[in-house]
Amino acid sequence: MKNDIHDLGLVLDSKVKLILIESWDEPRVLQTLTGLALKRGLGLHIWSATEGLQGLGFAGEPRGEGATEEPEAALRLVKADPQANLYVFCDLHPFLDDNPRLVRLLKEVAMRDALHAPTLVLVSHACKLPAEVQRFAARFSLALPAEDELLAIVREEASRWSERNRNARVRTDNRTLQQVVKNLRGLSHAEARMLARNVICDDGAITQEDLPELNKTKFQLLDLEGVLSFEYDTARFADVGGLSTLKRWLGERQGIFLEGKGVDLPKGMLLVGVQGGGKSLAAKAVAGLWGLPLLRLDFACLYNKFFGETERNLREALRLAEQMAPCVLWVDEIEKGLASGEHDGGVSQRVLGTLLTWMAERKAPVFMVATANAIQRLPPELVRKGRFDELFFVDLPDRAVRAEIFRIHLLRRELEPSGFDLPLLALASEGFSGAEIEQAVVSALYAAQAQQQAVDQALLLHSIQSTAPLSVVMAEDLNALRAWARGRTVSAN
Repeated sequence: MKNDIHDLGLVLDSKVKLILIESWDEPRVLQTLTGLALKRGLGLHIWSATEGLQGLGFAGEPRGEGATEEPEAALRLVKADPQANLYVFCDLHPFLDDNPRLVRLLKEVAMRDALHAPTLVLVSHACKLPAEVQRFAARFSLALPAEDELLAIVREEASRWSERNRNARVRTDNRTLQQVVKNLRGLSHAEARMLARNVICDDGAITQEDLPELNKTKFQLLDLEGVLSFEYDTARFADVGGLSTLKRWLGERQGIFLEGKGVDLPKGMLLVGVQGGGKSLAAKAVAGLWGLPLLRLDFACLYNKFFGETERNLREALRLAEQMAPCVLWVDEIEKGLASGEHDGGVSQRVLGTLLTWMAERKAPVFMVATANAIQRLPPELVRKGRFDELFFVDLPDRAVRAEIFRIHLLRRELEPSGFDLPLLALASEGFSGAEIEQAVVSALYAAQAQQQAVDQALLLHSIQSTAPLSVVMAEDLNALRAWARGRTVSAN
């Protein structure tokens, strides 16, 4: 808070008479302004629509008579004050719409250049000033808590829980505690304290099982525009068959990324390959492996018919990803949102420019995982070296990986893999993707239920033989994709 008081004091020294503070943590804003007023010996008055103008104990009552719940009456008192007092108006913005008298009063207060004129501070969660006033105002943001402050908040909440529970200690380990602190970044002091209390109060422990719920709650606090979706269930790499090269590559970068320091933080990767080959599952598994929240950006929800709204939606999505950092940002089928179009009024090009600028300039630890099925539709500016750390090609699984995929999906459905001839199933499913293997197992389950029998080898083989895999149906497209990937990408397998 000391830094906020100092920085806000510098704004006052610039003689700006209108300051705008956007924050959800109104109590902390008022606490900071009170500290500044005490430090500078200024009178402090706070206005709200319910209480009118109220002076703090050391400020005395504002000059004038009559009720001040109406904003016009309150602003006239501010305008008439000859002293360099601080006036804080909470949630004034709804009254400014279609009220030219209030806008004019606000402008007159902001334009005063007298040495001892009062300073007006507008406080709200979000506030758009009228165009006539914007150039006279200065915006100020409270600093978010650093990691040492967040750690202190978690420890304070742990101490309070212990006091309420006969001095029982909160159970945790250092690794999990550090992850909780990192995942609280981007929140205000009050929000971080609320989430830390929620993690501790249910069972008196901070464990790995608390992290997904913590991340989901944080996302709900921050995502006010609905521009991203939070993926609650992230896969484990144990649930992903094959992709040995990709797994090794991610393992080498995990420690560096989670430290979140340095100029060479991993940026992300682009996964190209056949549909159903496991690209989306791999994207989920990155978040699961690294213990990070997974955010999904869907371009279908991003585009808006109104001019400029699509780009704004993307900026909001990227801003939210940075507030959730460290995190994994998953952009599925990226070619559908960035493919150049001749009849979209240049929207796709503006979206591409916004995304490329963010990818080049971002400092927050946001690991971007993009997947694409039709790489030829992507603009060359996106796939050149430097945009992503690596471009991986996810091909159809070989025989050994297909056997492993059968084992994973049989276990997931409580079927004992030792009761099946996995090598034979892998041989029979030549050309199948991971998704097609899963559907073969599901189809065999349906058939077994209909016939009122257990799933056996014969049912699985029949399900496989009844399926025409995509590698057969679209053989020409698959061969063209493989030809393009040869020499341009790194095999994920």
